[in-house]
Amino acid sequence: MNQRIDIVGIGDDGYEGLTGQARRVIHDARCVMGAPKVLNQVRSQVQSHVPQEGDRTWVEVSGGLEGLRENVQVWLEDSHRDAGGTVLLADGDPLFYGVTQYLLDVFGKDHFRVIPHVSSMQLAFARVKERWDDAYLVSLANEPMDRVVDVIRTSQRVGLFTTEAASPSVVANVLLDRRIDYFTAYVCENLGTPAETVTKGDLRSIAGGSFSSLNVMVLVRREGAADLPAGSRRLRRFGNPDDAFQQSRPKRGLLTPQEVRCIALAEMDVREDSVVWDVGAGSGSLAVEAANLASRGQVFAIEMDAEDYALITDNAGMFDVKSLVPIHGRAPEAFSELPDADCIFVGGSGRSVPQLVAAAALRLKPRGRLVANVASIDNVAGVQADLSEAGYQVETRMINIARGYQQLDRVRFEALNPSFLLMVEKTL
Repeated sequence: MNQRIDIVGIGDDGYEGLTGQARRVIHDARCVMGAPKVLNQVRSQVQSHVPQEGDRTWVEVSGGLEGLRENVQVWLEDSHRDAGGTVLLADGDPLFYGVTQYLLDVFGKDHFRVIPHVSSMQLAFARVKERWDDAYLVSLANEPMDRVVDVIRTSQRVGLFTTEAASPSVVANVLLDRRIDYFTAYVCENLGTPAETVTKGDLRSIAGGSFSSLNVMVLVRREGAADLPAGSRRLRRFGNPDDAFQQSRPKRGLLTPQEVRCIALAEMDVREDSVVWDVGAGSGSLAVEAANLASRGQVFAIEMDAEDYALITDNAGMFDVKSLVPIHGRAPEAFSELPDADCIFVGGSGRSVPQLVAAAALRLKPRGRLVANVASIDNVAGVQADLSEAGYQVETRMINIARGYQQLDRVRFEALNPSFLLMVEKTL
């Protein structure tokens, strides 16, 4: 392959919005390739600026990625092409949800030069005056809706490239169906053109709207909004999906995700009449499910954060667990007013976790079990050392979970952060 192709990004405003460098590259090219719509637009504009077209070739590329690959391969392999160069026109920044990465993967980097344009995603965030360096940015052409919605739950700001099948109104309706109604939505249409329009509203107003196919959807979480649970699922005694709970989003979400929660509850050996402590309960997901299991016992959910304490109360009401007692207080001071426990769960990531675990273990009943969930190797070592010194035999597990999702015609897996569970039983 002897040729190089210049991939030139182009916006909705076409040739007029190109930089001087991009225009010169197109003017000097002996071949310009692109999708029919953008190719015809640029061709007419170039011809008005460069009357002497000569023998420039304009190649319409269709047939999706396979058609693109075939056209690019023909031009790269033909050693008899003039040295004037070849240009492939692409939308916006070709390396941001564009075709360029596909071509680099197939043919290698050495055969291409990329001249980017401002992405329509960047334009959209500029129009709504929101930062985008920490936003969740995604194309609904590449990712399944269910996975996107799950990530939206954790996000402060979201930028979506929509599709005809997943239009802004469809996205809004899906979010509302999942009880996600706490975002201000912007639909930015035809950016950079005279027909540019930015529509602002809540998700209910967007759900009833009709928008141009050339749009970017931006979601901005309302200040202080907690995540509401999805309301369409049947609730389980334990092992409920993460989105069944109100959560402190986007601060941290659930401290103990569904899969880790199931293992922890099994290791705690919660019985119908157990006294359970959940230390550092967060939104209360583990405490709620422990209360489902200990329906004739008592479950004390200890949390010092006022917002999370309120969420524990809300989740307890939603699951209608009578045995759960939320405690707004700081551990270990809050332990003094509690009855000794059959089962204790301690979760957290701070430096004080080993000390909290050691203090909680002192309050176990005979044959009682304690499970600590920590996120760092340092805390694993600290908890092991303190419990071993107190005479406990510690069992430790590292849990790696990857959740599958459908991407086009394949199943991909996304790993959750590893969790460490440390478990002891009081045999004295």
